[in-house]
Amino acid sequence: MIPEDLRYTAEHEWVAGDGSGPVRVGITHFAQDALGDIVFVQLPDEGTAVRAGDSLGEIESTKSVSEIYAPIAGTVIARNGSLADEPELINAEPYAAGWLVEIAPDDPAALDALLDAEAYKALTDS
Repeated sequence: MIPEDLRYTAEHEWVAGDGSGPVRVGITHFAQDALGDIVFVQLPDEGTAVRAGDSLGEIESTKSVSEIYAPIAGTVIARNGSLADEPELINAEPYAAGWLVEIAPDDPAALDALLDAEAYKALTDS
């Protein structure tokens, strides 16, 4: 459940893309499983500038409310509008239809600082 072609953060976000264009961001299977049934998602508006580690919004589940963090600095250029009516997509398809936002990176090289699949697996296995 940890796709090899993605990058990860210690806060359980994933990033798809190589930084040459916009990257797609979501939360991992591990994170959605820990949260339980997701009932609401708050995402930033398109055009919002974010810094790595900034809050991107919140995910509310039947268990708790959790912050979503920006894995890299950049500008939010798209948000997953489907989540407003179907937040459960994050539970069903965290790496596909349950994506959260797309970010145009300020520095594509920042992706290199994120965890690869092997490092993320080691983090979640401990």
